[in-house]
Amino acid sequence: THPMLLRYQLPRRVFPLLPVLFPFFINLLNSVQIFCIILLIQVFLQVFFGNFLIMAILNILQYPDSRLRIKAKPIELFDKPLKETIADMFETMYASKGIGLAATQVNIHKRLIVLDVSPERDRQLVLLNPTVLKTSEEKKLHDEGCLSVPGFYESVERPDKILVEYFNSDGSKHQLEAGGLLSVCIQHEMDHLNGKVFVDYLSRLKQHRIQKKLIKEKAKLSVIN
Repeated sequence: THPMLLRYQLPRRVFPLLPVLFPFFINLLNSVQIFCIILLIQVFLQVFFGNFLIMAILNILQYPDSRLRIKAKPIELFDKPLKETIADMFETMYASKGIGLAATQVNIHKRLIVLDVSPERDRQLVLLNPTVLKTSEEKKLHDEGCLSVPGFYESVERPDKILVEYFNSDGSKHQLEAGGLLSVCIQHEMDHLNGKVFVDYLSRLKQHRIQKKLIKEKAKLSVIN
């Protein structure tokens, strides 16, 4: 066969296959388009919303850091930065395996505490500008620990039940009656907002022992690092 004749015959041989090949190329084009759209969406979310999706682990002050003695000021603005701080505090609390965290403990001197005393770790509670309105006459001893006093647990006597008034992250006022572990946790964290640490309830001898040990451990870590 003459080469020129073959050149004109090939398209004729391919032509019957076009009805079969056309849907294949259309599907291929659609797949590429879908992939590109997904990729663009991922890039868009990362660029414009990445700061909202990634939370930070904050540094927790350790006793006897003098900044733990600063009294927190009331929150006046219930804005976006406040919500970001709340998210960071929850992230820090969960990472440290705590059930409560006061803003004072992360060197933010605002009247803000976050809590989650549920076994499933899925019941977040945020208390802004909390105020105890009423306490029960009955008091109970509970073993308490603290993320700012790591490794130490001591018995502290507190009112068994409390009625607390607070604002949520949107600025709405609420009241909560708490008992048991939740009551203890709220009172513990509110102490932080007032510049108090749970070891203040202990004897001077125990306070000195805890302080000395923590300073010693901190010095060891400094040498290692």
